[in-house]
Amino acid sequence: MAIDLGDYEKGAKLKGDYETKLAELQQRLAKIQVAHIIHDRRSVIMLEGWDAAGKGGIIKRMTADWDPRYYQVHPISAPNETERDHHFLWRFWTRLPAGQNISIFDRSWYGRVLVERVEGYCAKADWKRAYDEINAFEKQQVDAGTNIVKLFVHITQEVQDEQLAQRLDTPWKRWKTGADDYRNRARRADYLDAMHDMFRKTDTKQAPWQVVDNNNRKAGRIAALTTVAKRLEKLVPMDFPEADPEVVKLAAKAYGYKPL
Repeated sequence: MAIDLGDYEKGAKLKGDYETKLAELQQRLAKIQVAHIIHDRRSVIMLEGWDAAGKGGIIKRMTADWDPRYYQVHPISAPNETERDHHFLWRFWTRLPAGQNISIFDRSWYGRVLVERVEGYCAKADWKRAYDEINAFEKQQVDAGTNIVKLFVHITQEVQDEQLAQRLDTPWKRWKTGADDYRNRARRADYLDAMHDMFRKTDTKQAPWQVVDNNNRKAGRIAALTTVAKRLEKLVPMDFPEADPEVVKLAAKAYGYKPL
């Protein structure tokens, strides 16, 4: 399906109370994680988007009420020498989730058709071939029982500049920005071309793209968490077991427990 990022630049303010909506979503997501654990399911949540688009803020709030033993966040940067000596998907296989787990990718295998394409880090034949390789890779995961949620976090140039300036102005955020941000910014048109090609060629039935308008941070976070919750609630059984009768007996004997 064709996706036009220009359709996700309204930056509309959130309707309703942010803190209330966030707390409700975090409770839903906490139940979704428990459903993964008790039903032995596994999921990948992947975020792509512009530099300073707010991917980290979404991840922070998504995982706020999660048990850290059953999820992993993988910040993906440039491949190291060993990783470059392998097929570009090799380094992602070892980061895929085991049963009961959720893996979150802050950037992903789509770097091959985005930054590697635009900056010339791979040959044209490599990134053109990568669309089919990525689709096959994702289909393999879905066919093997791994759920995939793909989010693209979008912001306008104006909002990106505001966020980059904020990082420079805030001492504890300066580590998050560098020369690469400005090199990428200068080639926004090229990245937009690559992004629209990526959507057209990898928005599949088994792993569709969902674009998040994050030009208003509060509205964008709520939209992102809602998208994740809705999709995983459809893919993971959300029924929970009755209390073990033997444990109920033990609780009754220990402290007079009575079921509600």
